[in-house]
Amino acid sequence: MRQSKHAKIVATLGPASDDRATIEALFDAGANVFRLNFSHGKHEDHQRRLEIIRSIERDSGRPIGVLLDLQGPKLRIGTFPEGPIRLEEGQAFRLDLDTKTPGSAKRVLLPHPEIFAALKPGADLLLDDGRVRLRVERCGADFAETQVVNGGPLSDRKGVNVPGVVLPLSALTEKDRRDLEFGLKLGVDWVALSFVQRPEDIVEVRGLVSGKAGIVAKLEKPAAIEALDAIVAETDAVMVARGDLGVEMPAEAVPAIQKRIVEACRRAGKPVIVATQMLESMVSAPVPTRAEASDVATAIYEGADAVMLSAESASGRYPLEAVRIMSRIIGHTEDDPHYRAAIDASRSEPPSNAPDAIGFAMRHVTDLLQAAATVAYTSSGYSALRMARERPSAPIIGMTPKLAVARRLALVWGVHAVLCHDVADVPEITDLACVTARREGFGAPGQSIVISAGMPFGVSGTTNLLRIAQIH
Repeated sequence: MRQSKHAKIVATLGPASDDRATIEALFDAGANVFRLNFSHGKHEDHQRRLEIIRSIERDSGRPIGVLLDLQGPKLRIGTFPEGPIRLEEGQAFRLDLDTKTPGSAKRVLLPHPEIFAALKPGADLLLDDGRVRLRVERCGADFAETQVVNGGPLSDRKGVNVPGVVLPLSALTEKDRRDLEFGLKLGVDWVALSFVQRPEDIVEVRGLVSGKAGIVAKLEKPAAIEALDAIVAETDAVMVARGDLGVEMPAEAVPAIQKRIVEACRRAGKPVIVATQMLESMVSAPVPTRAEASDVATAIYEGADAVMLSAESASGRYPLEAVRIMSRIIGHTEDDPHYRAAIDASRSEPPSNAPDAIGFAMRHVTDLLQAAATVAYTSSGYSALRMARERPSAPIIGMTPKLAVARRLALVWGVHAVLCHDVADVPEITDLACVTARREGFGAPGQSIVISAGMPFGVSGTTNLLRIAQIH
């Protein structure tokens, strides 16, 4: 089953997409990777959904990626036993570690000493996704006296954001560690790490993952944007998580930040997912707004590897329609002549190494010969990633003998992953590439294909071979 779109779709599963018929319909409509959101649902729910995905994969013969999204250290206030309160602009409000005194219009529990350790007078605290803003006037190891800058209603266990402050927190909670261990046993392909603040957060989770899955850094903190290049260098992929990013930074800054993140990932050749509220109105409506369609198209024009559906496919009324319309937006955008011009104009010079030199040459050879397809034979996925970095005009066939690699490549721009046997030499790889391109519908006899691989075969990161062949 060949898909014509280059950009991929990540669809979140949930109560609205919980049975095999629906999940299979989402896959047929264009979903390439399914996200299991561990902020919601029980382990057995996620296990059942993953087993359905693997069953569909076996029946379709197409590798499907599975992304485990960890909840991360979500910071929350305590409760108000007498019901929601209302904070007025200018009033005093205290946050502290006192677990015995009930929450009121004057104070509430904030059970996170690490926040108090990082606060300074003048810092802002955002409550309930930024709807309430407090400014710290006085603080200590166990309290913060604040003044209300933006008032509003406040109820139990609302979230807390601390913009502009790097908190002394691990990106992994105890719940995350349990969820990660469970997900790795199930065999997920990607692990998304929430609230990344610094490269060290990636290093910590990489030690636990031990190569069993790729790591996606979710960028939703201002501190992460300040360390952008270092985080991109350390991670395997990035998610532009615009929800919390839009809380901690001005809404008007988010489009420019999104563009900057996408450019950094494209420069490094790392997959990048644009996420959050892409077709938000489709949670309750069968069609998106024109602004939402434009938002998805903008991410495609920028060259994002994937766009993601959250509540739209997990809990909305129209999960299948959301995937279909997203797929149509991608297809229509990629058919626009301005799309190729935009992709070419935003391409950066590759690093000076053999694998990127091969990718660079491959794109020029492909354009010059009007090749039907490019083929990356890869045991680790690296050759396919170097090709995808160049955003060639021809499709990329990612041939790999490893199913785990084929599943991971389902996230990568333009890559049609195909499972194949191990090859022994260059003539065998050439014949196999020609047969695969023809069988998968990417070329006809007489057309050229451009092949990249690494020698010796089976060694990761050795991309050093470029070959032109004719389909026979």
